[in-house]
Amino acid sequence: MIKNAYIHIPFCKSKCNYCSFTSFVDVSDIEKYLVCLEKEITFFYQNEKLNTLYFGGGTPSLLSVNQIKQLLNLFSFENDAEITIELNPNDIDELYLKNLLKTGINRLSFGVQTFNDDILNIIGRRHDSKEAINIVNLAKDVGFDNISIDLIYGLPNQSMESFKNDLEIAINLPIQHLSFYGLKIEEGCKFYKNIPDNLPDSDNQADMYEFLCEYLEKNSYEHYEISNFSKRGYNSKHNLNYWNNNSYYGFGVSAHGYDGYIRYSNKNNLKDYLENPFEHEVCSRLSKKEKLEEEIFLGFRKGEGINVKNINEKFGINFEKKHSDILLKYSDYFIKTNIGYSFNTKGFLISNSILSEFIE
Repeated sequence: MIKNAYIHIPFCKSKCNYCSFTSFVDVSDIEKYLVCLEKEITFFYQNEKLNTLYFGGGTPSLLSVNQIKQLLNLFSFENDAEITIELNPNDIDELYLKNLLKTGINRLSFGVQTFNDDILNIIGRRHDSKEAINIVNLAKDVGFDNISIDLIYGLPNQSMESFKNDLEIAINLPIQHLSFYGLKIEEGCKFYKNIPDNLPDSDNQADMYEFLCEYLEKNSYEHYEISNFSKRGYNSKHNLNYWNNNSYYGFGVSAHGYDGYIRYSNKNNLKDYLENPFEHEVCSRLSKKEKLEEEIFLGFRKGEGINVKNINEKFGINFEKKHSDILLKYSDYFIKTNIGYSFNTKGFLISNSILSEFIE
């Protein structure tokens, strides 16, 4: 039984220079898209009471509150369900937030990225720092008590001093959760063919990451996942569902889903999705070996790491014996826990290299 769902809203007023996600600046098809989205949800959703629902994008806050409410009405929810929406700081106002609160949405995620106005301009964000600060405070004032913001480190012209200033502003806002992502310039974004000047190098990025881990821990934030920090009781339930390797629906263009056996992804092309929202572009039934590898990859993303006993029982292996060479080789990057193993901060920094060795 699937108890979690992701809905992709792929429209944006403009495309940020670092963004390679599936999004479209032509918003003329929003109404058609919502019709197809409703058809897809109605077709696949089995009326389970959801534990979590997440509106991601794109820019979900381009939808009206009524449009959001119509989508929410397609689902049933547990009493303590976490319902999250991503918001752009300058798309919304007090009335929008008040009406949003009435829909049952109870978690907000603001795409802030930095509080440095010069850098915001370089990366193509439409808001400035004052708008970001004001809207977060306004969200608290209207009644939201589970607020997250996204920040990026390794941005053009971003010094350690500038990054520390971002952190200081962030922890003084009425937020319960922070997500930090190192800048990655990938094919499909504007920066890919026009690499900006003054990018912090990998050593600078590593210094920023190590500093933020130490700084947030001192300020009572739990480092519960490689890129995510929260105050006690405010871990993202939806994202933990991914990292615990549980099932979830994926609705909308380019959305991914997993039913416990098959991972699937929807069409990336908007026109193709609008013509047939019922057909997945890719479906892959996972072998036992692939499931084990995913259990390891996803588990090590969490601050608590992997549960060796659970893995051994689930897959009929002796994890420590099977991977003794890797555990020994990277012993300086692992922490032995009461339940298994986790990465320390330096381990998180090179996690991709270490985890690649678990693939046979």
